[in-house]
Amino acid sequence: MRTIVTTLGTDRVRRLRATLTVLLAAAAAGYVPFYFAPFQVFQLTMVLLYAVALSGLNLLVGFGGQISLGHGAFFAAGAYTAAVMLDRHDTGHLATLPVAAAGCFLLGLGFGVPALRLRGLYLALVTLSFAVFLPPLLKRLEPLTGGSMGLTVEKLQPPAWSGLAEDQWTYFVVLVVTTVALLLARNLLRSRVGRALLALRDNESAAEVMGVRLSLHKTLAFAWSAMFAGVAGCLYTWVIGFVSPDSFSFVLSVTLLAGLVVGGLASLYGPLLGAAFVMYVPSVSQDLDEAAPGVVFGLLIIAVMYVAPTGLAGLPGRVRGLVARRLPRPAAAPDRTPETGSPPDARPEPQAGDGPFATPGPADPAVVDAEPVGAPPRTEKE
Repeated sequence: MRTIVTTLGTDRVRRLRATLTVLLAAAAAGYVPFYFAPFQVFQLTMVLLYAVALSGLNLLVGFGGQISLGHGAFFAAGAYTAAVMLDRHDTGHLATLPVAAAGCFLLGLGFGVPALRLRGLYLALVTLSFAVFLPPLLKRLEPLTGGSMGLTVEKLQPPAWSGLAEDQWTYFVVLVVTTVALLLARNLLRSRVGRALLALRDNESAAEVMGVRLSLHKTLAFAWSAMFAGVAGCLYTWVIGFVSPDSFSFVLSVTLLAGLVVGGLASLYGPLLGAAFVMYVPSVSQDLDEAAPGVVFGLLIIAVMYVAPTGLAGLPGRVRGLVARRLPRPAAAPDRTPETGSPPDARPEPQAGDGPFATPGPADPAVVDAEPVGAPPRTEKE
């Protein structure tokens, strides 16, 4: 009974702590656009949309165990879907979001077919080829995509009733979309699909024996991942207001994968940390030198992988483990029984003459004067 009460109390404390954390995070997120300058608000908005893209990549790589170097292509597909709808068809901004998500989901389903027979480096090369040939293809489709010049569209404008500036309104809209996307990813991982992805990542043969359909869930992993990337690309068009093929080269795919690894694979908070890394490291190092972003980015990746092999999300646990190993452990006193005052596992030492195979002790006078077997009788002189 005491154990049940203790467990209920612990669960209640955890829920209260989680609720307080969510409330504090929501209050801080709501206060941000009114405290920082417009450019800093823009950077935070970019962090949020990159977090959406990385959360989708986390489903595929972190939890699905499949390597993808073509995530930037799905990002570009979502961005161009929104740009073409805004420029060619003059639709509203919010109407482009479900179209980009659905289109990239179907694109991911079709691209997930090669994943059924490929794995490891072979799958990575196939996905990389998709990211390589998409920018030249966008340049060739000039009547639709604008070619090398790209497309310039209107940014997301705040309504009159909001009383917010353009950067503040865009930040809040992207924040809402990012929150919904992260909650969807969290619930997806806790569902049957998420458990199937974890089983496939750990052992495909054992997962298949347990009834997990490999073809279905591998394809769905690509589809969900592509959908999140398409949503992030749509948000990118809203924030930047301009798309061009050169903005979505294969370097973007490599950068997104590096950001996820630095943030932490198979972690719910890893995409946020990785998005901040992708956004702020090149921006801060750009002030040092024009060639500094690439050098600093590479050196920081090496440093993070050395200090925190599981990413920034696993760094606090690693630090706690190191501190716990460094601290001296107090020696626990052995329990003693009240009857004898000795430890319960202690056994009394055997005394002389005890047991069937006991050896005689030197202090026993009867044994000292005893004659050995078969010895001649003693005389008086002896």
